[in-house]
Amino acid sequence: MNMVFRTRALTKVYDTGTVQVPALDDVDLELYAGELAVLLGPSGSGKSTLLNILGGLDHASSGQVWFRDLELSAMRDRELTRYRRDHVGFVFQFYNLIASLTARENVQLVADVARDPMPAEEALALVGLEHRLDHFPAEMSGGEQQRVAIARAIAKRPEVLLCDEPTGALDSHTGVQVLEVLRDVNDRLGTTTAVITHNAAIRQMAHRVVFFLDGRIDRVEVNANRITPAEISW
Repeated sequence: MNMVFRTRALTKVYDTGTVQVPALDDVDLELYAGELAVLLGPSGSGKSTLLNILGGLDHASSGQVWFRDLELSAMRDRELTRYRRDHVGFVFQFYNLIASLTARENVQLVADVARDPMPAEEALALVGLEHRLDHFPAEMSGGEQQRVAIARAIAKRPEVLLCDEPTGALDSHTGVQVLEVLRDVNDRLGTTTAVITHNAAIRQMAHRVVFFLDGRIDRVEVNANRITPAEISW
């Protein structure tokens, strides 16, 4: 399998001025092309910090991180901005849609700055919202808004999709719908997908599960018997 991300001895310490708070401690991780990986662990275990470093939103205190042959840990902010624009799609717990724009317009914002975007209408159709193109966020359910957020992330055809608690604000029924979209994007487009969650049930849909504890990787499990999101026991 082709390696997409690789970290070596990755460490992150937040300095509050009076105390240093360790978030990541000597993390070695590899993520591969086309896989759907779930990063699982309790709040404060370092998952989001790792995702932010992989996505070029934060810098490590020490250690190295690569995206393919690009060493992200050696990049300056302007280079990381270009990396995020060209290679990474983000999905967060809260949808971050612009309330005054329609679903189509929210997605088009990203398509307008991408190198090889798909039409906003196509991206929304991929998440099952072709009938909601001209609706505003306030006219859509939470699950529909999250699917617009996913469409916005995939409209630039990213190589990787980084998702931080994408079902955290949703009920279980709506959460299943969102997970089905993420799995479909992974299967159809081959987008390497990393999903952060503290919900252990979600691990059942992943190719691999990375367990975090106290800023370190506790263990990694390969999931030989993946199930569909609809089969997950919440």
